[in-house]
Amino acid sequence: MASFQKAVRLGARDGRVLLGGHVLKKGAFEHGHFVEPTIIDQLPKTFPLFQEEYFAPLLAVAPVVSLGEAIALANGSNYGLTAGIFTKVEEEREQFFDAVEAGVASCNRRDGATTGAWPGGPFFGGWKGAGATGKNALGPHYVAQFMREQSRTVCAG
Repeated sequence: MASFQKAVRLGARDGRVLLGGHVLKKGAFEHGHFVEPTIIDQLPKTFPLFQEEYFAPLLAVAPVVSLGEAIALANGSNYGLTAGIFTKVEEEREQFFDAVEAGVASCNRRDGATTGAWPGGPFFGGWKGAGATGKNALGPHYVAQFMREQSRTVCAG
């Protein structure tokens, strides 16, 4: 919760909070474990909100001049859990999928461009600092990381 509140304070100081930014504390939320979805703009693209991972509904937005710039901004983070794009242009979709550094990538996903795991969905896992093993949950190589190999030799004696 403290990291969310710090991010909102910094975003409000150097940018503009368009929506949200508060910890919910009334009624069923009295313990303060939930926050409002928050959108912050007018920040420089080098601002930490574009680089850090908060695990909160916090979105920093900035204009870009090209899809290449948007992908470079996304890939500039040390994390790579999810990424998404909305486009009807096949070339843009393929450029995005070929270049984005994320374990889960989607195009035109109605439920949210960067939502990761959902029941019945595809494999889920991150790249870079967002994934310790590089093996996506539910993927074909996932179970093997929990197994141990052992060679055994028994000699007659």
